[in-house]
Amino acid sequence: MENNITNQNDAFKIEVAVGTKGRFFDIKPLGDYRYEIADEEGVLGSIRLDGQDHARCESQGCELDLPLLEAIRDGIQFHEQWSPRA
Repeated sequence: MENNITNQNDAFKIEVAVGTKGRFFDIKPLGDYRYEIADEEGVLGSIRLDGQDHARCESQGCELDLPLLEAIRDGIQFHEQWSPRA
């Protein structure tokens, strides 16, 4: 599997809609399509995106609900400029 485009030191912030409010997450690329997810309270876990199927992802150590996890995935993919169709 190829490495993701982002340098592992290139942390970034995304905003995700939760109901009618926005929630900010700090995202840190870990390599091999894995990203650490954190908020103001600390690390929430990580997510591994599928480089072949951009609609698929798996959480690792996250206890976030599925719609929120999918919104985070979409935010990461937007930041990384992934094509919506792989």
